Amino acid sequence: MIATTGTSTTHTVQFGSAEIAFTLAVTDRRSLKITVGPDRQVMVEAPVAKSLDDVLTRVLRRGAWIIRQLEYFRRFQPLPTPRRYVSGETHLYLGRQYRLKLIPDEGREEVKLIRGYFQVLLHDATDHARAERLLTRWFDTHGRAIITDRLVKCHAELQRYGVPAPTSVTFRRMEKRWGSCTKAGGVLFNTELAHVPVPCIDYVVAHELCHLKHPNHSPAFYALLSQVMPDWRRRKERLETAVL
Repeated sequence: MIATTGTSTTHTVQFGSAEIAFTLAVTDRRSLKITVGPDRQVMVEAPVAKSLDDVLTRVLRRGAWIIRQLEYFRRFQPLPTPRRYVSGETHLYLGRQYRLKLIPDEGREEVKLIRGYFQVLLHDATDHARAERLLTRWFDTHGRAIITDRLVKCHAELQRYGVPAPTSVTFRRMEKRWGSCTKAGGVLFNTELAHVPVPCIDYVVAHELCHLKHPNHSPAFYALLSQVMPDWRRRKERLETAVL
């Protein structure tokens, strides 16, 4: 076995003339998973029963794909700077940019989206941390509502393909994932999806719903996804340029 569940270590393998560095996380997954993020970080999630030799062998087998992904994301470097919560800063909502206005108000603290601006009313307009909390709460609330709406519409379309309804729907802010599907048939979505265009949200929703019928990334899964969303690759590519 590699180590106990929850541990994380870094490793490298030599693939031709390229060195692939990756972070290995030991989880309760049944199968090994390799992902390459927009920040060009390679993450490997492996079951606790896997040996390190097994992991290194799998990474080498996927070496060509990993290199292609790293080169793909290199095109989008440097990555956008972290969001700031000051007047004049832009924030994305459903793929469109809106400028931020911090407005002092002795009454109720709230966020309004008016004529291309996020107007954040708060007692102290210099309290950027408070502005961040208010705007984050606004995005979480609207993210849940938008994803729920798209989920209902998407599942109505997928029912004719024999896709069951999820047993549960959960929302959470996540750093590395847009969505996931549980063994029990539940779906989990990142409320940060509120920042990306609706077609990208629909891709994430359709992807996770298709997992309810095919729980792995098998040919059958991709056949179903292609059937219900023929342009999913284009949507996925657009989504991958959005940094969590």
